[in-house]
Amino acid sequence: MLMQEILPIFVIEKFIKMKDEKLKVEDPVSLYGVPGPISDSQVLSFLQTKDVNWKYINTIKTLTDFNDDIISGWLNISVRTFRTYRQPENKFKENTKEHILLLLSLIRHGIHVFGTSKELYQWLNTGNFYFDGKNPNSFLNTVSGIRFVDDRLTAMEYGDNV
Repeated sequence: MLMQEILPIFVIEKFIKMKDEKLKVEDPVSLYGVPGPISDSQVLSFLQTKDVNWKYINTIKTLTDFNDDIISGWLNISVRTFRTYRQPENKFKENTKEHILLLLSLIRHGIHVFGTSKELYQWLNTGNFYFDGKNPNSFLNTVSGIRFVDDRLTAMEYGDNV
């Protein structure tokens, strides 16, 4: 699959307006060419060819209701450090870029599965049997945790009762 170029701003604005409505067939959540779900080779290729910066964080914040405290917790950095990345001269470390990319892919996949970001947000914040009664949200601070949550979303697509 070829990586898509950055979508025009009108597509992003259209999606923001649709945030809590059912997604249309054209699925505008493919922002910045991030597929959902994403393979390891796609992650490596993406990290080599694209600059993962603060706009990706803004996309996560736009698509969900998660705040700086929660997102910085997922990235295993302090809120203060997290907020310094807003300045263009501050660049994310490679492992943080990978984490951001996987989170965006997971959110894209989740919105595709649930139909709205609101329903995804609710699922991520609700205790679940498959997560030992914990919220799926609590697993997003590691790459393997993101993969595990993404696998559960895939299972749901194929009829598993997650």
